[in-house]
Amino acid sequence: MSCVVGLSGSIATGKSTVVEWFKTKQVPVIDADRIAREIVEPGKPILTRLKQTFGEEIIQTDGSLDRTLLGQMIFNDDTLRQKLDDLMHPAIVKEIVSRRDRYMNQSEPLIILDIPLLFEGGFTNLVDRIIVVYTTEAVQLERLMKRNKLTRQEAKKRIKTQWSIEMKKDLATDVINNNGSLDETYKQCDTLYKKYLSQERKQ
Repeated sequence: MSCVVGLSGSIATGKSTVVEWFKTKQVPVIDADRIAREIVEPGKPILTRLKQTFGEEIIQTDGSLDRTLLGQMIFNDDTLRQKLDDLMHPAIVKEIVSRRDRYMNQSEPLIILDIPLLFEGGFTNLVDRIIVVYTTEAVQLERLMKRNKLTRQEAKKRIKTQWSIEMKKDLATDVINNNGSLDETYKQCDTLYKKYLSQERKQ
C-alpha cells in the first residue's frame, strides 16, 4: 500500500528544496501548480470556460491565457475570485487524484503531493500524512525580501495572503525545520523518507 504525503509550507520557507531532495530518491511528485497551468493550456475545456466567464480579453493572440490580466481582474473582486476557484479547483483535484491513483496502482511505496495551498485549498483529505517545511516568520520574511527583491512591507503583504506558517506547522503530521543549513534540512528529509518506507513495508 502506498504512503501518500502532502508537502506544503509557505512562501520562501524552502518547500522547493525539499521537493528536489525527494526527486533525487526517484519518489514520484505530483505538482499542483504545474497541473493548474496545464489544465488551462490552449484547447483545454477549462480555458474555454474561463473565456466564457471572464471574457475574450483574457485570451492572448497565441491562444494562451493572459494570467497577468486575469490576476488583475480578480485581485480586488471576491466574487470573481470565487468564480475562478469554482472553475479551477474541481479540475485540479480531479487531475491530482487521477495521477495519485495511477501511481498507487503501480505500487509506488511513496508518493508526494506538492501542494502549496494544501490547507487553504482543502486538499488534506487526499493524503495520509502532511509535511510542512517550516521556518520562523522572521527567517521567512528575510528570505522573501532577498529572493524577490521586495521591501519589508511588500514581503509582509505577500506572506499575509496565505495561512501563517505557525498555523500550518500545528496542523502537520511531520515538520522539516528549514531554519538552518541545507545539510540539516537534507538529514530531516532522509529521516522522514526512511520512516515512510518503513511504515509502508509494515502494512
